[in-house]
Amino acid sequence: MAHRAARKPVTVRTRRLRLIALSGVISGALALLAAYPFQPALAFRQGDMPDFVVSCPFTHRLADDPIVHPGQPGASHLHDFYGNKSTNASSTYASMLAAGTTCARVGDTAGYWVPTVYQDGVVVVPLKATVYYRDMAPDPAAVHTFPADFRMVAGNHDATSPQRPLLVGWACRHALDGLKGRWTSDVPTCSANENLVFRVRFPDCWNGRDLDTPDHMSHVAYSKNGICPARFPVAVPRVSMTVAYASTGGPGVTLSSGSALTGHADFWNTWNQPALDHLVVTCLRAGIHCGFGTAARPQPAEPIDN
Repeated sequence: MAHRAARKPVTVRTRRLRLIALSGVISGALALLAAYPFQPALAFRQGDMPDFVVSCPFTHRLADDPIVHPGQPGASHLHDFYGNKSTNASSTYASMLAAGTTCARVGDTAGYWVPTVYQDGVVVVPLKATVYYRDMAPDPAAVHTFPADFRMVAGNHDATSPQRPLLVGWACRHALDGLKGRWTSDVPTCSANENLVFRVRFPDCWNGRDLDTPDHMSHVAYSKNGICPARFPVAVPRVSMTVAYASTGGPGVTLSSGSALTGHADFWNTWNQPALDHLVVTCLRAGIHCGFGTAARPQPAEPIDN
């Protein structure tokens, strides 16, 4: 049986040389990290979840809210409106259907609006809203379309403490590739090649009965892992509205509703209903990631931080 050669004892000098070498490796790694910092938040992308996406540039600004203050012009704080070009306090379902839209999908005559953003007291120019309709149900075929004239509000315009940033949050988005950092409750300070973005996610479960409720929230709820609560059994598309601004953010950002903590958004389903139903059936219920395109011709959407 062969005998292994006895190991030579490690001298103090050898140990020192090894420590010096290891120190050099660690220093080099730290230098690389400093030069190319890891950004985990930028790794999240839209993925292959069933969806369709709509790009809707800014259309107009009014102190109106036809969901919260219908028929009362000037009764609200300022809102920035996207999509439907006619949305105002006196709008009706019929008038919205008859109006034009800024949305790239011509059938999307829905109304979307958020509070106006200010930077040090000056109104910030909104660039556009990107609206994601996603199927969160474990069984994609279980999702239902929004009924005509459906309305809801998400977020708290009276908030004095941070809201859940994945539901109401701010981030920085690179202007060229659309990659975003993590959503936060506080407004981040973005770099020169980034735009400030604001997002509100709407509930994706409905009680199946009310088109609206007095508080504009009690008829809907958020799912948990795609499962709807028993009192809100109808799965509907999860609408996420992301608005980009010509701003790099920072501590001087406020909203027309108050501080940056008071973020919220309104959605009024005044789509051309057959067009909406078609997208829900052919994209969401079919389990297809349509993005900006269709089931027949999918078109990848902008990256999104989940």
